[in-house]
Amino acid sequence: MTRDHIKRHPDLKPLQGVLRQAAAIAAACLFSSGIHAADDGVKVNTGQYEADGELSWAKDYAMVPFAFYTDNFGFAVGMAGVVKGAFQPQASLFGAGVKGSSGSWLTYFRGDNFRLNEQSRWLFGAEIYNADFQDTDFYLGEAADNDSTRQDALNTNAQDARYRLFARYIFPLGSATSHPLAALALKRPLTGSTPWDSGITSLEFRPFYQCRRYDDRHALPPTEFSETEEVWALETRLEWDNLNHEHNPSEGSHSLLTVTADPGSSARESWWQWELSQSWFWDMGPAGDWFDQQVIAFNAYLSDVPSWNDSEQVQGETRYHRPPEFARASLGGLFRLRSYPGGRFSDRSALSYSLEYRVMPEWQPLSVWPVFEWYDVPWWQWVVFGDLGRVAGEFDLKTLNQEMRWSAGGAVRFQVEGIVVRAEMAWGEEESSFNVMVNQPF
Repeated sequence: MTRDHIKRHPDLKPLQGVLRQAAAIAAACLFSSGIHAADDGVKVNTGQYEADGELSWAKDYAMVPFAFYTDNFGFAVGMAGVVKGAFQPQASLFGAGVKGSSGSWLTYFRGDNFRLNEQSRWLFGAEIYNADFQDTDFYLGEAADNDSTRQDALNTNAQDARYRLFARYIFPLGSATSHPLAALALKRPLTGSTPWDSGITSLEFRPFYQCRRYDDRHALPPTEFSETEEVWALETRLEWDNLNHEHNPSEGSHSLLTVTADPGSSARESWWQWELSQSWFWDMGPAGDWFDQQVIAFNAYLSDVPSWNDSEQVQGETRYHRPPEFARASLGGLFRLRSYPGGRFSDRSALSYSLEYRVMPEWQPLSVWPVFEWYDVPWWQWVVFGDLGRVAGEFDLKTLNQEMRWSAGGAVRFQVEGIVVRAEMAWGEEESSFNVMVNQPF
């Protein structure tokens, strides 16, 4: 399970409640797969799994119903289910569906970490996502510029879909030199500062189809992005994960380069973009009888569409090689500029910085609190954070570092049955935002 499993869920302001619910359940199920970390490597349970003769092709399974209410979704009910160790010890299947009284709904299915054989360094998976959003705020055209206001949003209906395949190759380097499944371990010792000596290096290919169709009851605002409703593209990810812990890193770094390219067709323009995310973590040690651990965490994110100004004449019309707005890199939401709604800012290029001070108090009463006492809660974490970010119509680092938007806030995070749950409050120039989500933001 990678961070991207959560980060790529749709993140629209009025639907944050439902998407947090669905993403939380998905992450909770998928994080608890049949892979267990140990100080000396990875232990994989093998053999047939049987529970009273039922579902012998899997290690475990569960179904979880849930219900909630939001202004735009109305009263909603949903069901999520997971199969762990599906056909193979390290593989998992997950499905979820949600339906609201407003007419909005979404369905999601995903399979992860399948291998061709025990010696293979390839991990395969797929996902299917469909949704219908009613009366939802979208930031389109000038409404997503760096100098726009939240009142510029367009409220309309939209249908979303995404179908994607995954093929990840684990290089025989660092911690995965002898065992490719080291990439799924929670804990890994740091043995160096290069991919050859330490960490997990992987190359992943993600061909996908994505589309969004808006209700024609409202005219869409003018935009500099492509107006196509479909994307047929390949996302390629080169990742070096040199962290000492997947859920709660205190040392190391994480590097991710993503290149997305749509070759285009007679009905849509070709385009490509790149994204670079770099994180560092520094262990500051304990602080007397107050904190068992102090960590400084920093992330920098940068993206651009190099084909932005490339153009061609088609039947007397100038067509630029740009992505549609729903496929672009953006700021706002649960991971960057956290006081703003998802997709709040977007343009040709984007830059953001996030700095966090994370501490683990020595005082840990959660194991005896009501409800929490039913689960394994080994630690909790207090966090103070700040975000800076900006989008621009040209790729210029000087411009991107000027007139930046900001967010600041605090969070409480805790591990429940192997899952990191975070509740955070963020303030910014436009509004404040309270979010509950799973997984660290970086």
